[in-house]
Amino acid sequence: MTTATTPVLTTPGTKKTTKRRTGSGKLRALRKNRLALIGAVIVAVFILAALLAPLIAPYDPAKPDFGNVLAEPNWSHWLGTDDLGRDQLSRIVYGARASMQVGVVAVVLAFVIGVPLGLVGGYYGKFADGAVSRLTDTMLAFPFLVLAVGLAAILGPSLTNATIAIGISQIPAVIRITRAETLRLKHVDYVAAAVANGGGDGTVLFRHILPNATSALIVQATVGIPAAIIGEALLSFLGLGVQPPAPSLGVMLSGAQSFLAPAPWLAVFPGLAIVAATLAFNLLGDGLRDVLDPRGGTR
Repeated sequence: MTTATTPVLTTPGTKKTTKRRTGSGKLRALRKNRLALIGAVIVAVFILAALLAPLIAPYDPAKPDFGNVLAEPNWSHWLGTDDLGRDQLSRIVYGARASMQVGVVAVVLAFVIGVPLGLVGGYYGKFADGAVSRLTDTMLAFPFLVLAVGLAAILGPSLTNATIAIGISQIPAVIRITRAETLRLKHVDYVAAAVANGGGDGTVLFRHILPNATSALIVQATVGIPAAIIGEALLSFLGLGVQPPAPSLGVMLSGAQSFLAPAPWLAVFPGLAIVAATLAFNLLGDGLRDVLDPRGGTR
């Protein structure tokens, strides 16, 4: 499949071509971005680990083994054990499952609430836009993590409540992205043609504007998931997320505080897992932004 070109007139006697990437062109461009590919591979590994945790984890992550307390990394326990003899690798695998669960569900929750609000505010304007903008500004007055911690403290400590708190905290960013795309798209020719042909508001919003805003929303999702992973780790570290003995990367870091000198691996490996997951999603998001940006193919 070739790359389509659109002639753009510049000065008299000259012609400039603007390349517009097709579906296969976007895929080829993504393949050429090595950092994005590395991020995609790491993301795939975390997703598979989350889905196949019972098959991958060599031990029960919550079962203590008092004969192997604070064991260094060895052939039996590749990442060592904690102060109760629990296998670190198994706990990290199950902790990755909790992180991915929170990351995906929180972003879905933010999209379910934020996308309709952004569409309504951007499309109707006036009172609707003012109300949505004031709501967004009010929530943005609180930093993301501060708002998540406050909501989790109000709702109570649990993985479900932590997910809800993180999802609500991400709604303002989703509203702003959706509103901006709606304001841009509602003035393009095909939307005006749909209105002229008798298309209702629902048809215009969900058949013409929303599908063409998906690129920006996909990129926003790759930004929101790593933020949610960090948020879950922070809430669990503070005791507002996953509750022991259930495994979580944040819970593991919290428990490692008293053993940093004799057993540094208790903090190093969960910390590296958080860094790897968040960095991978950010690399993938940067690659997708370059590929999906409609202005990215202009040369």
